[in-house]
Amino acid sequence: MKKLLVALLVATALSPVYAQQALRNASEVKSPVINTDNSVTFNLFAPKAEEVKVTGDFLGAPAVMSKDENGLWSWTTPVLAPELYMYAFDVDGVRVLDPNNVYMNRDVATVTNIFLIDEEGSRAHNYRVNDVPHGTVSRVWYDSEGLGAKRRMTIYTPPGYEDSNENYPVFYLLHGAGGDEEAWIALGRTAQILDNLIAEGKAEPMIVVMTNGNATQTAAPGESAEGLVTPGFDVSRMNRGEFEQAFPDVVNYVDSHYRTKTDKAHRAIAGLSMGGFHSLHISKQYPDLFDYVGLFSAAIFPPEGSTSPVFQDFDGKLRTQFEKNPKLYWIAIGSDDFLYEDNKQYRELLDKEGYPYVYVETPEGHIWKNWRIYLTEFAPQLFK
Repeated sequence: MKKLLVALLVATALSPVYAQQALRNASEVKSPVINTDNSVTFNLFAPKAEEVKVTGDFLGAPAVMSKDENGLWSWTTPVLAPELYMYAFDVDGVRVLDPNNVYMNRDVATVTNIFLIDEEGSRAHNYRVNDVPHGTVSRVWYDSEGLGAKRRMTIYTPPGYEDSNENYPVFYLLHGAGGDEEAWIALGRTAQILDNLIAEGKAEPMIVVMTNGNATQTAAPGESAEGLVTPGFDVSRMNRGEFEQAFPDVVNYVDSHYRTKTDKAHRAIAGLSMGGFHSLHISKQYPDLFDYVGLFSAAIFPPEGSTSPVFQDFDGKLRTQFEKNPKLYWIAIGSDDFLYEDNKQYRELLDKEGYPYVYVETPEGHIWKNWRIYLTEFAPQLFK
């Protein structure tokens, strides 16, 4: 009995040593590794796994990784173009994050690892924090009388805002379905893009307001009194006109709490997908508010049977909006986007009426890669 007790004590004493050794071996793994030719090597220490794959937005199908004698799984991509990429692992059929990469984003209810391939002079160079003056990102709460709630939004103020007395133009930037006021700042890299474009003299210093477009939410999941709820698509009151009708509450708060230029010539609105839908209908509902409108992969047409006054007299409101000569009406979409045909139909309507607009078409589909491209191209055209 005494020998058994001694053996147990020794085993107990040694087990942390072995655990620490295993942890140390695993923690020495580097992943992802961006190679000098811009290929990327992924590594995962999983000695008991039978199959490991890499999934990512740079792959058509998951890539099968190879396992060495120590239990380290690895796979190297072909050369990748400069871009912000997302990925995860599949271990024996279970999706897992890379334990050696602390950088990740949440998109609706999915958390995904990210990495950035950057070359100076590339578009992706705007997606990183460079050695330039930086703006400030704040989360603020405002009263929305129209939605009957205190609601949260994210606001970017440009470099030097706090130390100046200057008034600034305002760009309202709206997210898509399933997103919230965090989406553009995290997935869209808004602060990095604006910092870099302003520093290069390509964009005017501006305030950027990123709202929560879900009428049933007061703030992003986990950031409101609802607690740590599971994120999801806000389908219960999506695109019913409530958010659009109440949008002046946002504008009034911003104009009363920030140093803004309060005329139409110094306001812009744009959004992706559902946010493009909001931008289209808000701008025609309130034609004296915005001189710059951007539709990024936008949903276009109101749901059938909608009784919201926002969606009534579509053609008449659009006519009034264009009679007031907006300075820029900008439409962009990917060639493989599921909303491509709706956008084509909408452009045919604009063409028929002779309403001027700028059209940009990119490859691929309904993805953040395209929306970051659209932001880097749209923002430099504002307030000139």
